[in-house]
Amino acid sequence: MSCRYMVAISSSLLRSTITLPTLSHFNRLKPPNSVRLIQSAFQLPVRQCPHRAMSRASATHDEEAAAKAAATEANSGAPTIFDKIISKEIPSSIVYEDDKVLAFRDINPQAPVHVLVIPKLRDGLTELGKAEPRHEDILGHLLHASKIVAEKEGIVDGFRVVINCGASACQSVYHLHLHVLGGRQLKWPPG
Repeated sequence: MSCRYMVAISSSLLRSTITLPTLSHFNRLKPPNSVRLIQSAFQLPVRQCPHRAMSRASATHDEEAAAKAAATEANSGAPTIFDKIISKEIPSSIVYEDDKVLAFRDINPQAPVHVLVIPKLRDGLTELGKAEPRHEDILGHLLHASKIVAEKEGIVDGFRVVINCGASACQSVYHLHLHVLGGRQLKWPPG
């Protein structure tokens, strides 16, 4: 018997003192509208991926809308929020810094440890899909800095590095950045 019917059963039992109905009676019950609304509020949106047999939870509509809006301004050359963090116009909780990269805590953490690692110089590297051979050094340096962050945060024995690339991956800031996540059991496959 599913949980949605248990709510309906509990409320019907509280309203009456008659003998318990049979199991076939419960199978015919439909949950009240309020129960259906609560259920739909807690269900993750699911979309089918045409290239895979499985379905997965997608980003919320707000995340997708923000990513699409950010993508329209990706190549404008305007300073990003990360440029303002690098120049110290916007405060951040810095975890690691050297002459090439800056690592700071994410303001919307998805794990107990969630640190962003960014290059200090954007140099056209707004997303990983724009990487060119001239970016090889900084890309390697970003990965090494991610390992240093994991050591500093005490998660070097288990962490994940994520790079969102483009609007369909919900990239919301077009300044290449790596997410270093850890401090809890991470699941596979990811979102």
